[in-house]
Formats: sequence, structure tokens, C-alpha cells
Amino acid sequence: MRRAAEVKTTGSWTPASAIDRVVLDAGERHRRRAMLTAAGGRKFLLDLPHAAVLHDGDGLVLDDGSVVRVVAGPEPLMEIAADTAHDLARLAWHLGNRHTEVQVVGGRLRIRRDHVLEDMLVRLGARLTTIEAPFEPERGAYDHHGHHHGE
Repeated sequence: MRRAAEVKTTGSWTPASAIDRVVLDAGERHRRRAMLTAAGGRKFLLDLPHAAVLHDGDGLVLDDGSVVRVVAGPEPLMEIAADTAHDLARLAWHLGNRHTEVQVVGGRLRIRRDHVLEDMLVRLGARLTTIEAPFEPERGAYDHHGHHHGE
């Protein structure tokens, strides 16, 4: 069985050289060790020295030197908009107060679908749109397990 013990960050390798791709949601992209199956059926063991947050476009280096591309898979999300930057900041505060993972996309926020949070946001004046998209939540200030692009 092939093993991947190294991650090449987006921009540090040539995606066209990938032998396959593995589609993972946000939760599946925070890993240290897992059995993965690439789109082409290739099975391999992800075996990193420590837990890492994998990002769309990263490459998993297999023990033979070949690379499998990480693709962020679409998830059911809620996109949140507000009339003003102040209103959006207020909505973000309420989500953070509930320890909700949030992705900032331009002047909007994205969260995983959650009917309780959606009801709260509507009561607070948010405009909500249901979407399916890759989810890249912000990592907290105390999250030392991820990697940063450009390393």
C-alpha cells in the first residue's frame, strides 16, 4: 500500500504533474492519519508526522515520489450577507460567540447549514443564500496544526 507522509503546499508544486486527485470536505482535510481513496480508485495511507489542515490545491507526496492533488469538495453551506459592514461584523460576532466555523468570502460569510443558526441569523437581519461550495473555514488564533501558504 502506498503511503503519503509529506504535503506540498499550493504554489510549491506543479498541479499538472498530479497522478490523481482526492476530494475531501473541510472536516476530512484536517488529518494526520487516514486511509484515502483517490478519484481514480488509488488507495493510500495518509501518514503525516502531525495533524495538518490540507487546502485545495495541496499535493500529497506518495512514497514513490508521485503526487495526489487535494481538492476541496463541495458542502451544503449557507452564505450570509448584510446591509452594512457593521451589520456583518455583528453577525460574525454572534457566530463566533457560538464557536461556529466561518469562512470569509469577500463581503460575505459562509457556514455549514444549521437550521438553529439560520433562524438566529434571520432574526438578526441577515440575508441567507443556500449554496454548495468548498468550505475553507478561518483557522483560529490558537490553531497551530495547520500550515500556511507560501511556506
